[in-house]
Amino acid sequence: MIRHKNTGRTALVLGLSTLMAACASKGTPPSQDLNAAEEFVRQAEAADARDFEPVLLNRAQNKVADARQLIDGQKYMEAERVLEEAQVDAQLAGARSESAKAENAVEEINRNIEQLRRQINESQQQ
Repeated sequence: MIRHKNTGRTALVLGLSTLMAACASKGTPPSQDLNAAEEFVRQAEAADARDFEPVLLNRAQNKVADARQLIDGQKYMEAERVLEEAQVDAQLAGARSESAKAENAVEEINRNIEQLRRQINESQQQ
């Protein structure tokens, strides 16, 4: 009877130890998140974010660099969180850049239309 109690306690201790070891695990490096963040930064650069949203683009690039250091220090969960922020910053920089380019294109078209209207009015008055 006593032997049975000791076996149960041993199993309980082993189970708790395994559970604690699993919770304390550093996990795996967030390689996919790193690749995704780098790709979003490249897309933002391709969308001319350096011209339209340089602060946001730099913030995303800095966060990717910070995440690399965290990965080197095996702080994977924190690196994952920083990479998610970098992805959002890079996506926002790219979207704002595309929006700014579209607004510039609309302004250029409106200027051309106004210039044509003036030319038409001038030709009708002559």
